Amino acid sequence: MKRLAVYCGSATPADPAFVESARNVGRGLARRGIGVIYGGGRLGLMGAMADAALEAGGEVIGVIPQGLVSAEVAHRGCTHLHIVQTMHQRKALFTDLSDGFVTLPGGVGTMDELWEAISWAQLGYHAKPVGLLNVSCFYDPLIAFYRQMVGAGFIRPAHADILIHADTLDILLDRMACYRPHEPIFAMKSTQL
Repeated sequence: MKRLAVYCGSATPADPAFVESARNVGRGLARRGIGVIYGGGRLGLMGAMADAALEAGGEVIGVIPQGLVSAEVAHRGCTHLHIVQTMHQRKALFTDLSDGFVTLPGGVGTMDELWEAISWAQLGYHAKPVGLLNVSCFYDPLIAFYRQMVGAGFIRPAHADILIHADTLDILLDRMACYRPHEPIFAMKSTQL
């Protein structure tokens, strides 16, 4: 994995453990020589993660819609900043530029990105690992819900292992490196997004 899309919140949560975890992810990816593809923001967990990766000498590529650039939230210190028009273009470029996805704590936008990465894997739009870093048990309910969807038959058994999760970055990256793509519902290429 040369580059990973990192999904995380643009907010700064009250618990500093989330911010420190985001910084650790930025530093950890840089130490491993893994470039970061992310939402291009300078605020919240996104900014903390990007700053830490840059400080550690890592590559950081931001992908941000023009509307957010205009709102002055773009991180101008990125190695490269792609400015797109829509959120759909943003997520498609995340997929095209990355070798996998890591999700840190976040809100609605982060969940949208995570679920779309899983859905696109099921459909065969990509065959890349989708990781979830479960910081301070934040995602325990989501992991349980994912298992409930599998148990109820809303996620096919063949797709149950698309979501890879761990409590530490090193374990998560090791699990992602071992990911073997499953049989998609139907095969597509990312250019068909």
